Amino acid sequence: MTTPVIETDGLAKRFGRKWGLRDCTLSVPPGKVAALVGPNGAGKSTLLRMAAGLSRPTSGLIRVLGRVPSANDASLLQRVGYLDQERPLYRGFRVEEMFRFGEGTNPRWNMARAQAYVDQLGISLRDRVNGLSGGQQAQVALTMCLAKQPELLVLDEPAAELDPVAREDLLRLLMREVAEQGTNVVLSTHALGDVGSICDYLIIMTHSRVVLADDLEFVVESHRFLSATSSNAPALPEGVTVIDTRTSSRDVTHLARITLPLGDETWQVAVPTLDEIIMAYLRRGRDSGSSPSPDDSTTANGGVS
Repeated sequence: MTTPVIETDGLAKRFGRKWGLRDCTLSVPPGKVAALVGPNGAGKSTLLRMAAGLSRPTSGLIRVLGRVPSANDASLLQRVGYLDQERPLYRGFRVEEMFRFGEGTNPRWNMARAQAYVDQLGISLRDRVNGLSGGQQAQVALTMCLAKQPELLVLDEPAAELDPVAREDLLRLLMREVAEQGTNVVLSTHALGDVGSICDYLIIMTHSRVVLADDLEFVVESHRFLSATSSNAPALPEGVTVIDTRTSSRDVTHLARITLPLGDETWQVAVPTLDEIIMAYLRRGRDSGSSPSPDDSTTANGGVS
């Protein structure tokens, strides 16, 4: 499969006078577990709901698995598993009844897999949904998505508000599915630790726009800390884009996107962690009050504008 799992071009969604998403252009390649990171209100849920066919764009285009998503396109929806952060379940149903409901509405449903998953998680088919903990309800909701045997999982904060054990169980369940079935995944998360541990593609959003989208390995390799004495800091090398700057009485340190090799030995160079890179972009978006200009945007694999 070479078709992007999610592809957008100038995608925008307006809610009254407020834009929930603007100028979103990206292309998520197949075979990835992609993390969607950004502050509340950045447009993450808006983008995922449009990918799931639950909301129509105000302008622009979105394709999922090569097709325009729609609530009326049953054949496409069968190929996509969507988990809302509210984890909608019928609270009065038993787990077994939820699975029977899923079986009746999804032709690719794998009942044996659904039952095996909850058995491994220690959840009884006879348990009622409203009697389960929040973590167990999240696990049942994810199991419902996985039992559809989708080509693409679209997950909105799947591990939000879970205790550490429930979070680890849910993420293990997700990664087992990826390893065994080769399922594509796009998930939003506030937990930066999840990005490095389970994802290999990163999308950062601020102020309803995408500001970075690329392979995780490339993101780390294309960013560096550049440090020098404040009183004698040289001019930045050509081709360097500063994302964040820290100053002290003695030193100035830039976290910057660069082209390797740097070719300038007057700066001390250090490798940032993934968390430091993500936080720099989020801080930049917060402090600027707007998205970076197009000249500052990364473009890789057709990923960002």
